[in-house]
Amino acid sequence: MSKFGEIIETNIPVLLDFYTEWDEACKSMHPVLRDVAAALGDKARVIKIDVEKNSELAEALRVKGLPTLMIYMQGEMKWRQSGEQDANTLIGLVQEYV
Repeated sequence: MSKFGEIIETNIPVLLDFYTEWDEACKSMHPVLRDVAAALGDKARVIKIDVEKNSELAEALRVKGLPTLMIYMQGEMKWRQSGEQDANTLIGLVQEYV
């Protein structure tokens, strides 16, 4: 969990994607997140977190539906939603905190 604190305690927005390898909706988000990361460059970070390998963190954050996306800024959650999102929506949301 301390590593999670280091990830979210930054001065740039961090978009987290909680996913599993076997979920179809999660799989369809992979190219979307690549596009988001490419569009934002070094203005933000996009981090994927496998809930099966990080079950304690997923439980602590009450991740139920997949994929679950969150935006953190300076250690504070700014936005959260479960389900698929399109790249333009995510880019717009993250840019609000850039």
